[in-house]
Amino acid sequence: MTLDRGTLAKIDRRVFAEFDQSGGMQLVKVPVSEAVWSTWKRYCSVVGVTMGQGIAGLVVHELETVVDRDGDHGSVLGVEMERRLATRAEDLDARELRLNERERLLRASMERLRTAERLLQVAQSPPASTAKIGRNERCPCGSGLKYKHCHGPTGHRT
Repeated sequence: MTLDRGTLAKIDRRVFAEFDQSGGMQLVKVPVSEAVWSTWKRYCSVVGVTMGQGIAGLVVHELETVVDRDGDHGSVLGVEMERRLATRAEDLDARELRLNERERLLRASMERLRTAERLLQVAQSPPASTAKIGRNERCPCGSGLKYKHCHGPTGHRT
């Protein structure tokens, strides 16, 4: 994160305006690298405040920007939270697309299974009852002969 000089000056004004000597003390661990810590130490030394006073001012500033948005760049945490929310929204959109694709594939698979099940039921169902063909009727195979001479029990064709 980079801050321009104008933003730093605005932070300085708010930090100095918010110093409250009557406030209590809180001990915190600050997870920053040695380089950042030494830079902060030099910055506070140049400004003429203790490192703790500077951090307290930043805490107050951060809280003010969260509560009272006056068109500034916004709170550092607020900007980070907005970035995280945007990332999560993108992740959710991608997940929704994957779920929709899986649902489409599942529906297609279910339809194939239903089709196979219907075909299996048709294959296993007993044949439709056929009317008995008389001996002297024409054979249903289309040969034109009487059934008794074509496919009948004594017929010659097999």
